[in-house]
Amino acid sequence: MSFEYVLDRMEVSTEPFALCELRGECDLGLGRRPTATLHYILAGQGEIVLPDSQRISVQKGSLVLVPAMHSHTLRSFGDGGDLFPACSPAKLNLAEHFLEAKELDGNSQLVALCTHVTVGLDGTGDLIDLVREPIVERVGDKSEIQSSLRIIINEISNPGLGSNAMIRALLLQCMIEILRKRLSAQDRALVWMGALEDQKVWKALRLMLDAPGGAHSVESLAEAVGMSRSTFAKHFSDAYGSGPMELLRNLRVQRAAKMLEETDVPVKRIAEVVGFRSRSAFSRMFEGLTGLAPQNFRQKSRSKN
Repeated sequence: MSFEYVLDRMEVSTEPFALCELRGECDLGLGRRPTATLHYILAGQGEIVLPDSQRISVQKGSLVLVPAMHSHTLRSFGDGGDLFPACSPAKLNLAEHFLEAKELDGNSQLVALCTHVTVGLDGTGDLIDLVREPIVERVGDKSEIQSSLRIIINEISNPGLGSNAMIRALLLQCMIEILRKRLSAQDRALVWMGALEDQKVWKALRLMLDAPGGAHSVESLAEAVGMSRSTFAKHFSDAYGSGPMELLRNLRVQRAAKMLEETDVPVKRIAEVVGFRSRSAFSRMFEGLTGLAPQNFRQKSRSKN
């Protein structure tokens, strides 16, 4: 399976967008989400801060894809610069997050168009959730994405018939452009795509993506792809960069987080759906990976919506 095939069959869906405006020097904290988060910086300068103290510098034209389940902070430096045009996000059904520093120095602002992104392949969802590290693309004046940026700014500043659809289409174009460039640059954040070139590893990967709550084991996956246990484990590790059970654990957490956020299904039932025999074992694993007990995660995620 080639990367060309992947890009050709790629399906991208986004949740409703949010326009985040930070005036002056201030921070907007963003919690863990079960899907990746895309930030498109429309004006200003600042950074995205991740829990491990990793800092990603951003400015007008920056595209940053933050992996699923990564809490992070959008920070405005409050530096001077051109103001973003007046806009009407309500006309586009955009959520609006506005923060203003207690002490303003001039009229500086950081403005970002943000959305949660799911990327699938030929009917298989959540492939983008396998990204382990943030993907960053700097949009230069001669970049193909620059024209999309100008149109997005115009659509937000002067919303009209079809503006929302136009923004969505342009973000899809940007996602394809990001992945195309990052694949060409062999970005380690996309190391998982190496698994797509090994048909047997891809078959095992798809089994886990389609049913993360299934009774999978290294032995059962190896049998499904017609390999010995040791050969399969090595093939998978070489292609994906880690063992299949580590990936399965992360997929189960992401699926559970999505159910906690979007449904009222009891935690015990969610534990069963994602492959755990007991609620206590599930809760220990979930809290170990997210820092929050399942019920606390549900309460916190809903308080932000």
